Order: sequence, then C-alpha cells, then structure tokens
Amino acid sequence: MLVRQHLLKLSPDGKRYARVLRETIDQLLNGEATGRYDWNTLFKTEKTHAGTLVEINLQREFKFGDGITMDYHIEGIDVDCKYSQQFGGWMIPPEAIGHLCLLIWADDNKSRWSAGILRIQREWLNGGSNRDMKLTVKAEHRNKITWLWRDAELPENLLLRMPASDLEAIFASPSGQARLNELFRRAQMRRISRNVVRTVAQQKDYMKRVRGNGGSRSALRSEGILIMGDSASHRDIAKRLNLPMPQDGEFVSARVALAGPQHESRPQVVLDSERWALANCDDPSAPAPLLPSRSTTP
Repeated sequence: MLVRQHLLKLSPDGKRYARVLRETIDQLLNGEATGRYDWNTLFKTEKTHAGTLVEINLQREFKFGDGITMDYHIEGIDVDCKYSQQFGGWMIPPEAIGHLCLLIWADDNKSRWSAGILRIQREWLNGGSNRDMKLTVKAEHRNKITWLWRDAELPENLLLRMPASDLEAIFASPSGQARLNELFRRAQMRRISRNVVRTVAQQKDYMKRVRGNGGSRSALRSEGILIMGDSASHRDIAKRLNLPMPQDGEFVSARVALAGPQHESRPQVVLDSERWALANCDDPSAPAPLLPSRSTTP
C-alpha cells in the first residue's frame, strides 16, 4: 500500500511521530504558563482541540500536502487524520466513508501510542448520535486496521511517574529556581525533558535556571549532584556512570562521591583528575567536580 509505505519511510522506527505526539500534548498542557502536567487537568474544549493540533503538527513535521476532500494528500491519495486519547474513540465524519483514515491513539498516563490506517466502510461503524453525525469504528472491526505502530513507547512524562510526596515537595516553593533544584534532587538517574524543566520553572528563562552561574547545576554541586545535559561530553559521563544518556533537550542528575575501595564494583569516571563513582546513602555529602566541556578519559 503506497500510503503505508510512505508513512513508514518517513520514520521507520516511529520516533518522529512519537515526538510530535509528545510535543502536541505538552503544547496543550502549556506547563510554562499553567504548571499543568496531567492530561486530566485539561478543559473539555482543550481536549477536543487535541485532534486538530495533532493533524496540524503532523502536517508541519512531514510536509503532507493538503487533501482535496480529506486532511492530507499522500502519494496521490486523500487521507483523513483522526486522533483519540481513548483507544477506539476516533470520530469519523460521514464524508470520510470510502477514504483512508490515519487513526492515531496516545495515552500519556500509559506512555503508549499507536497509529494505523483503515479505509472506512459504513458497515464497520457504529451509528452516530452526536449533532455532526460522526461515527466510531465498531470494536469487532478494529482488526481491519493496518497498524503501522502498535503500543509503541511515547516519550515519558516524568511528572506523571513521580510519587505524590515528591511532586508536593517540588511544587511547594513559590520560587522557580527552588522548584528546579528540588526536581533535580528527587528525580536522580532519570531523563528529565526540557518540557518538564519548563513546567516546573514556569519562567521564560527556564534553561538559564539549570546551568551554572546561579542555576541548579551550581546550587546542587555542593551536595555532590551532577546535572548532565545533551552535549557529547555530558553524555560520555552518563555512559561511564551507567546512567540513562540524555537525549536532545534532556538532563540527567546524579550524586557522586570520590571513588574509594568500597566503590570498586560501581561504574566510575575521571573528572578533575580524580575518580568518581555514583554515591549511595552511605557516602557522605561532598562537593561534586565541575563538568567538563569535552570528552572525559576512562
């Protein structure tokens, strides 16, 4: 099928599609202005608008042409785009019958998404009871969907995964800088996205609040905490310490200690001409080394 082949060719592993979905959900949450991180806190009108934003953002990312009667024109074929946060909840308009539909589902709480294509047949649809007569695909006919990606991983919304006690501590302070400091203390050894930083800081200069010279990186250094970003040298440090490697726009924090005989079994890295290992609760708090701007040595 031409449309299927084209969509797969654009992103064989689906990661570009997943990134668009992640960014669209974050766009709706608008954490920098609202502090929201949970889909369930959106207004009904915002949730309704999600489908339109997914359609627009996918078209921007992949440069799909405008359809003649549907949303997109792909390989000479009109394709409609339908998104639902509830699996199976795609709202199909009567005019889409006989056309291909790109059916997309994403659930931020489950960190999963799917995308498939289906040529709509009237007998496969439930009857419409809403004002615009939109229909849904009958459950017994969802097996006719040609899945491009099924239950694929959606980039994690870290704040949805943290314990309530940690979230309460993070958002307790009126200071954006203090909130970020607490985030990097409590979310160690996990990838922290730029959007999470934006949501916690709720400030226009949120990236400045991470860096040295007064940001979290310098504030937490006295506690032995390193904050690695997405530069090659920082990724190298994360790799040597067996930590998750920060991807574009991400950070990983971790507390380190000067390596001694008791740390022989732990991954280590040389910084400031000394050997460091990941700290545990038995290691006393001591200042962390400065992060380099180039690759480290083993």
